[in-house]
Amino acid sequence: MSGAHEHTRKRRPPKMFLISTDLKVQDQLDGPIRLQRGFICQEQEAGKSRGDSYWVKVLDNELMLKIERKFLLEVPSDLSGLLEAVPDPWARLKLLNDSGKLQTFASLPVDSLLWVQVGQEDELAEAELKYIGPRTRASSAVYFGVQLKGSAAGKGTSNGSFKGNRLFTCPEACALFLPVSHIRLRQWSRTHVYEAQERARERDHQRHSNGQHERQHPQHQSRHISFQHQSPSSPPVGILARTAESAPITAQNQVQVRAPASPPPLHVGQRVVFPKEDKVYGGEVRFCGLLPGHSSLGMHVGILLDAPAGHWDGLYKGEKLCHIPSLLYGALVPINKVSSEPKPHRHTPPHQVTKSILKSAPPPVIKPVPLPAPHSAPKVALMPPGARHPQTSPPLTPQLTPPLTPTHTSPHTPTEHPHHTNGVHRPPSPPLSSPFSSEAVEEDGEAGLDGGLEVGSMVEVNDPPLFGVIRWIGRISGVVEPVAGIELDQDLSAGTDGSYLGERHFRCPANKGLFVKLRNCRRDSRFPAPETPVNQVERCNSIAFAEWGSERVEDHSPPLEGEEAAELYQGWKRGIQGHLNSCYLDATLFSLFSCCSSADWVLLLPSDPDTDSSQAQDLLRCEIVNPLRRYGYVCASKTMALRRLLEAANINMGFTNQEKDPEEFLNKLFQLLQVEPLLKIRSMTQQPQKCHLYQLFPPTLPPSPTSPLPISPIGSPIPLAPPSPSRMRVASVQTLLESSFLHAGLKFVEAPSCLLLLMPRFGKDYKMFDAILPTLSLDITDLLDDTLRQCSICQAVAEWECFQCYEDPDITPGHLKQYCPTCNTQVHSHRNRASHHPINISVPGGPWTGPLQSARQRMSLFAVTCIETSHYVSFVKHGPLPTDWLFFDSMADREGGQNGFNIPHVKACPEVGRFLSLSEQELSRVDPASIRESARRLLCDSYMCLYHSPDLSLYK
Repeated sequence: MSGAHEHTRKRRPPKMFLISTDLKVQDQLDGPIRLQRGFICQEQEAGKSRGDSYWVKVLDNELMLKIERKFLLEVPSDLSGLLEAVPDPWARLKLLNDSGKLQTFASLPVDSLLWVQVGQEDELAEAELKYIGPRTRASSAVYFGVQLKGSAAGKGTSNGSFKGNRLFTCPEACALFLPVSHIRLRQWSRTHVYEAQERARERDHQRHSNGQHERQHPQHQSRHISFQHQSPSSPPVGILARTAESAPITAQNQVQVRAPASPPPLHVGQRVVFPKEDKVYGGEVRFCGLLPGHSSLGMHVGILLDAPAGHWDGLYKGEKLCHIPSLLYGALVPINKVSSEPKPHRHTPPHQVTKSILKSAPPPVIKPVPLPAPHSAPKVALMPPGARHPQTSPPLTPQLTPPLTPTHTSPHTPTEHPHHTNGVHRPPSPPLSSPFSSEAVEEDGEAGLDGGLEVGSMVEVNDPPLFGVIRWIGRISGVVEPVAGIELDQDLSAGTDGSYLGERHFRCPANKGLFVKLRNCRRDSRFPAPETPVNQVERCNSIAFAEWGSERVEDHSPPLEGEEAAELYQGWKRGIQGHLNSCYLDATLFSLFSCCSSADWVLLLPSDPDTDSSQAQDLLRCEIVNPLRRYGYVCASKTMALRRLLEAANINMGFTNQEKDPEEFLNKLFQLLQVEPLLKIRSMTQQPQKCHLYQLFPPTLPPSPTSPLPISPIGSPIPLAPPSPSRMRVASVQTLLESSFLHAGLKFVEAPSCLLLLMPRFGKDYKMFDAILPTLSLDITDLLDDTLRQCSICQAVAEWECFQCYEDPDITPGHLKQYCPTCNTQVHSHRNRASHHPINISVPGGPWTGPLQSARQRMSLFAVTCIETSHYVSFVKHGPLPTDWLFFDSMADREGGQNGFNIPHVKACPEVGRFLSLSEQELSRVDPASIRESARRLLCDSYMCLYHSPDLSLYK
């Protein structure tokens, strides 16, 4: 085995990381980019990272960035799938720190009793575990499939299926697929009691932090089962309530941390603060107890700090007390210097509502704290946090104020703390002082969002109005409401270039950028109101589609070929019109029926009238396939009618409005039509199995060649580069099919008339191969069961087959091997093959002598369906010439806005024929930069290859 082959064989999967701290990364094009701690990243160019940084892809925002290693926490490979499914970055970090819990959940047996989150964030329901794994074959995120029990039964979303794939079986509307962060074990252990007590303590802290005084209730009176609790009356997250007990910390009003007479023991995970060098630091308890061998020193607290101000790694005298990710984030402090952090400092998810299954104790009577009457909120530009005194909240003036550089604040003011984090905790709270902190956030809520404002909306602010276009919507530190970045029509002296406090949020000319609260924006009154959103499913049957309609054709219309097909299909408003996530259906039907008749038998099978099957067959034949072949165009209202039938036959499947996969659509369509499966496949130990499609699962990557190849073979249509270690990993469909059948021990029971093969894909970010070469003529002779096969050496009738010889470098590696009795004896008499185990294969009508003169069974490629960023397109062969290829996109352009129409487009792409004529080795040495866009999509984004045997199709 060559060194290159060995390197390829040992190729490891990319590492996964969590970002350990809030980061601001400088991008040359987009300026500063903020990354939140807990974001999950995937290593790019595995094994090639050098120095102190990694090139990673941040899965939360799809950005490719270079990040220093010290800010990355590596996720064990066996846990990465569990964390990838968790939507909350903070929850990921908590789970990573409790890998034992993750391992426990990953190894739970089926039928384990669980509490699961349904509905509100703190509402739990009874459930039983039924499945652990990915929801789709294209995803690596691991979910827990559960069956809801008790009062929660019927509140699920499926019957154990996801996108048409059955993962487990349960009654309808009783299944949920949840990340690990949304499940809990249902056995009540000491740990559960401890967690319940901590939640009760947190509720008490919340009440006290809001200036409320109440009686202490025994903890057994609060029997809540919830994830987190927050009093509805608590102030907005990260903003201190303007009460006497929660005034901002300033130089004149310092926090005094005094040791209590009997300091209560702190628990791991509790938020605390302590003074150090005239500053107050916060963090999370990781250890609380006596120091080993030095109990006389009293109790100490090990703290994981929010800021890099420590100098402790979790060890004491060589003994590990707790885990601290970095020396700069650890502190070991005597307990008499530590106190619990006031509740308003803590970060909890916004808009969290307390709700539980069990009835809670009645809340105490709360005396409201009088607040000043809220001022009306004029439409003003946002001002930076340092522009106002933290203790005063004067009325906002209508004057537009440019962003200012934050002024220096007292070292005791929390806004002075740098936004460094320790790799595990929640994001830092916004500055305690904000020009908007005295406003009632609930007054208008998010009126801008309710009014349908979005990026690109034309708006006006202030009176007299300033007009502009929203270029950005998001959050800004210190402002609890959504903020809109507007590019104004006119220059403004107080305007910016799309930056706020030095951080770029969008780009625009200087003095035209303005940042305001989204709720202070209103639609541009100079233009009429936008179209009212309508039901897009019903709209397909309305008069709106009259100009885009297509005719019904009763007569059978065979497909055109060659120049006639090219003339019929090429151009705009050609093919099948897309509408409302229909590209999976459009691309599949165009691939299957536009230029090939091998699947026409499903249109012509006799069926019982007045049945859903007959209605679907008539719709498919007379409203879609025949008009497509006669006029070259089908309206979206016709395909929507088919989607409605599929929706009616498959409850809650979302065929009318959701994204689907081609295999899911074809399986449900053929079930609705009640047609026989296209394929019959048998393993060596089982009865024949029937299916409509076959998924290729190759066991290994393609080996690298052991010897250099010529630069460019004579007559090659594409100049090839010399071999290099970095060339593309390429496999042909022929190799993938043979390898897949060989290692699974499969054979075709009979030669298929139509073969639909799904390409190997492992998630949207990682592909097993850089390119897959669709084999133009697929040889399935040696994959057929009970048929005559030639000896690989002498062409006599083969009676033996050897799987171990498949990769033998001395006998055409990568090809199936079968031998006659004589050659089988000679081949396996060699010492290198003495350990092989050839198996006997049946010979129909035998015995046979002499060379076998039989034709090979081949299938022709007639279409390829491709996917890129969840959008499906088609490549269809329309004639016998190598250049006879068409490209189809059902949503190539659009006319109108939200209530507009997609415009389908078909164009010739003869250039793909040149690449399809190359061998695997030649294609692997093609410079990817030289491949045109259409050919690149065919080779690098193939999803399904469609083959047919014209003779067998005619027979069927």
